Amino acid sequence: MNGEQPATGIVATVIVIAIALGFVALFSFPTFAGWVAYYLLCTIPMQIIVAVNWGCKQPEFAARQSQPMKGLLLTLVTVIAGIVVSVVYLGVVGGNITPPTPMLAQCTIVSVVITFWASIMWGGWPFRAWIRNPVTSGIVQLAACYAVNYAFFRIFFNYDFMRDAPVYVASLDPHGLFNAWSALVFYVTALAIMFVMLHFDLWPLTKSPALMKQPILGLVWTAVALVLGAAVFCIGINVMKMDAVQFLVSVPIPFIFGTIIVLNMLQGSLFPKRKQPAKGLLSALSAALIGTGLAGLYAALAAVVTGRLHSGPPTYDFEIWLASALLSVTFPFLIIASAFFDFWPIKRT
Repeated sequence: MNGEQPATGIVATVIVIAIALGFVALFSFPTFAGWVAYYLLCTIPMQIIVAVNWGCKQPEFAARQSQPMKGLLLTLVTVIAGIVVSVVYLGVVGGNITPPTPMLAQCTIVSVVITFWASIMWGGWPFRAWIRNPVTSGIVQLAACYAVNYAFFRIFFNYDFMRDAPVYVASLDPHGLFNAWSALVFYVTALAIMFVMLHFDLWPLTKSPALMKQPILGLVWTAVALVLGAAVFCIGINVMKMDAVQFLVSVPIPFIFGTIIVLNMLQGSLFPKRKQPAKGLLSALSAALIGTGLAGLYAALAAVVTGRLHSGPPTYDFEIWLASALLSVTFPFLIIASAFFDFWPIKRT
């Protein structure tokens, strides 16, 4: 644990949030929720590859540099990847229709979930096992994640509920098994369960060495995330009768955002002397409280930053703004600050 934590993480978080909100304020809501959020989402899967799969040690031309050049070059890698992906997905998923359609936006959102799933739950398996060169295996995994994501999108997402809306494009509707909003919310809720398990350092799975080897770990972790994610989803939507989109920005998104603060920005420094499972409980609770508090702060500032937005169906403008401001903008900015720049210049190297 870094002796400068949690002070370094707190200061860096405050600075990044200020920069992120200033960035969001540069755009009108249609531009921000359309092109800006879409492009930034296209950079995040590459960020995951760089930070998780490569540990910011690849590509070598960037990793061998000192700060701030290392951070700049790693950021440039994700910027270039985002440009490539945005062009490809706009054509393949979005039919080259501009501005980005809801179908394209949601397919891009869940590509982030799929990349997290492959990189963290599966540890890059089988690509790391089959391809020795880490850069090649990471790029191949990234391409596979986008392909698998698109296949799942075609199977699960259905936009019939949007048929009378002006943004509906029949040719882009996969006519899948589930209401698209419900499918999206379930994806993100299952991802939140993955982050819950990270707070616990995978306890109690760590008690069995056999479970900690891939692909067994990937299978078990995926099953736990799906089952518990489904339970949380059903409680929120079916038992508590919450609107699916408002549940999304009230429960899983704030928790994920809070987890990034606790585990990445504060580097898990809040409860260093606690053992599992007490440490996990306290860490997860802290993430929920911090994430909910920051989501509330963003919600309170929305009218100042972007202007008053309509909340609820049919457009969910406010909910889309809040989700985008938290996870499409601030989240990648936090990863750039903590992983790519290693908190430079706050933390001297």
